This record gives sequence, structure tokens and C-alpha cells, in this order.
Amino acid sequence: MKTISDRELGTILLQATQRCEPTPPRLVASGNLATPWTLLGHVDRTLERYRVYAINGQRGFAHRDGVSLETSFVGIGMRKAPNLRYVPSRLSLVPRLFHGPLRPDVVLLHTSPPHNGRVSLGIEVNILPAAIEAARAAGGIVIAQVNRRMPYTFGNAEIDVDDIDHALEVDEPLPELAMGTLDETSQAIGELITARVGSGSTLQLGIGGVPDAVVGRLTRHRNLRVWTEMFSDGVLALEREGCMDPATPLTASFLIGTADLYTWVHRNPRVQMLRTEVVNEPANIARHPDMVSVNTALQVDLFAQANASRIKGRIYSGFGGQTDFIVGALHSEGGQSFIALRSWHPKADVSTIVPMIDEPLTSFQPSAVVTEHGIADIRGQDDRTQARNLIERAAHPCIRDELWEEAYELGLT
Repeated sequence: MKTISDRELGTILLQATQRCEPTPPRLVASGNLATPWTLLGHVDRTLERYRVYAINGQRGFAHRDGVSLETSFVGIGMRKAPNLRYVPSRLSLVPRLFHGPLRPDVVLLHTSPPHNGRVSLGIEVNILPAAIEAARAAGGIVIAQVNRRMPYTFGNAEIDVDDIDHALEVDEPLPELAMGTLDETSQAIGELITARVGSGSTLQLGIGGVPDAVVGRLTRHRNLRVWTEMFSDGVLALEREGCMDPATPLTASFLIGTADLYTWVHRNPRVQMLRTEVVNEPANIARHPDMVSVNTALQVDLFAQANASRIKGRIYSGFGGQTDFIVGALHSEGGQSFIALRSWHPKADVSTIVPMIDEPLTSFQPSAVVTEHGIADIRGQDDRTQARNLIERAAHPCIRDELWEEAYELGLT
């Protein structure tokens, strides 16, 4: 790994472009809150044309002619972008794409400073180890934005300095995202889910009101474990309350939280950061008994099918890890998979429980669907019972009569 200047970086990027002509180079970059913005800024000022792939891209990506944004999970910084190319894929399978149709020419990382011949990917491991391997196998280059404020985490986060070609040193604070104030709906959903979570469970919880509400109600549980795509400050709070199994590492693929979380994970052997194809592999998820998976959706229909990806045909997010964790949790001994959502969409002013989804499906048949009105059990129920549970226990009361009429037309009564 050679430390370079800003000017040298520009030359390196231009050389990478020349090797790819006439096709624009494809860059794979850290996503979420570990995005290497300094490197990406240099890329956009240096290259007229390029493609950049990132998971859950935040605000800051270029939306201009000559730039193609690529992802398999759309974040707020790419959503509705005219230059977006969405690549549908389970998150567990994205690493395979780097050895095929999405082979990277350049990988842009955000790392810690070196220690004993290694740097750490810190708060974002995810798809990056696979991207590094694919780029190096194809003669591409790996560039790191080395930041002394990036925590040093263990597991697959540790990368040998010999696997990185160039390093640009920066000193920048990491973005933070704190737990917000929970509204009544999130609290109600969280309370219903928590009632079905026992001590000793293994948790997969994302970020947002419902996961925060679940975590906040688990403080009396003991010997909890975490095997999840990501966790935030809520898991740290459970650790400090003595709720977590002290013999089991907290396993994730990326982190989103506050400086308190980032300080706590720094060189902390309790935290194991693993690559996506390990964390999201359904067979690995299924090995954890009493696995509890909590995901959300935009819509659920009377056949227990969920749409978490599109609104009126336009991509909103993507599969992400939902399909991986639903399958894994359902195969876990004692496992449960919940789809949690509000019964009524406040902005669109429509029911989220619908007769039949007319968008592409994200997943189907979880253990249960949960709204603020109750829990609709799905797993092991016949299709008519599923529909009845969804109408009577999950749907907003003002839409139930209409849903019963639609259920009759669909042969579900």
C-alpha cells in the first residue's frame, strides 16, 4: 500500500480509465455511512465518465451525464436518480456478481490506519472483500481513504495492506445516525413483536422505529445473541444492560450509529464483522436456534406476499437481506420471521394491507405480519386463514370491509 497525494490520485484514476476504454470504468465503493466521499469527489472531478456501485448510497453521489449509479439496494442518495441502474439481487449473492457481470475496475475503500500490516474496513465490511478479490483477480486497482477516525474492527474487516494499491490519508469525522423519538405506532408494533421474543434468541434487526422499539423492550431478556446485517446503538444498550450472551460475539456486516457506538467497537473483540456472503447466507442464519428476523415492507397482500422494493413501478429500495433472513429464520429451530409495517401509509393515505400486490414481489410467507393493530399469523395457516388473520388482526379497521369483499372475489372466504 503506497500513500499518495491528491495529484497522484488523479493520474492513477486516468490510467484506470484508459485501460477500460471504450467502456467507462466500474468503481465499487463502500456504502452506508462509510462512503469514501473524498475519493469519490476526486473521481468526479477527474473522470468524465464512470460507473459506481454502492449499497444503500447516501446523499452525495453525482447525478450528471457521464455517470451511472449502480446498486442492488437503493439508498436515499440514489433514489429517483435519473442515472440509476438497479441490479436486482439477494444481498447474499451480490459478491458473485463481482466475478461476472459487475466486475470492478477500481475499488474505493474507507479504512482505519494500518496496524501490524493490516487496515480495517471498520463500520462497513459488507460486499467489499469480494469486490477487492474480484478487482485484483482482473488486474484492477484498490484505493483506500485512510481515516484515523475509522474504528478498527475485527473479522473480515481486516485487510492486508498488500491487497491495497494506494492510500489517500484523510482526517474526517464519520457520519452518525442516532435513534430517534419513537412514535406510538412504532412502539405498539415493537411491543407486539417483543412479546414473542424469548431469552436466548438470536436477533436480526435493522434500523428504524420498529427495530428500535423492539430493542428498547428487551432489557429484561438474557443471553440474547446477534447475527445480523447491521446493528446500531440499541444493541450497545442491550450489551451494557447485561442482556447479551457474553460467550457469543456480536456479528454484523456493517454498523450505523453514533460516535458512542464507533468508539465502543474500536478494537473490541466482542464485535465480529463478517462479509455479506457469510452473514446473509441462509444456511448460516438457520444454524442459529430461535432466530428472530424483523423486516419491513411497503405492502402486504391477502396471500401474505410482501412488496418492499417498488412504488408504482419505480424502484424504492430492493431485496436487500430480507429474502436471505426470512428463509434463514424459517429454517432455524424455533425461528421466527416478522414483516412489520404500519397498517396505513401516512403520506400516500392508503392501506398497506391490500387485496393483491401488483408490484414485483420482494418476499412471501413470513411467520407473521405485524402492524399496530395486532399480529397476523401466517406460517402453517391455510390461505383462507392467512387472509382472515391479515384482515382481522393487521389491517386498519376502516379498510376491513373492503378487504373482505376483495377476499371473496379472490376465493379466500
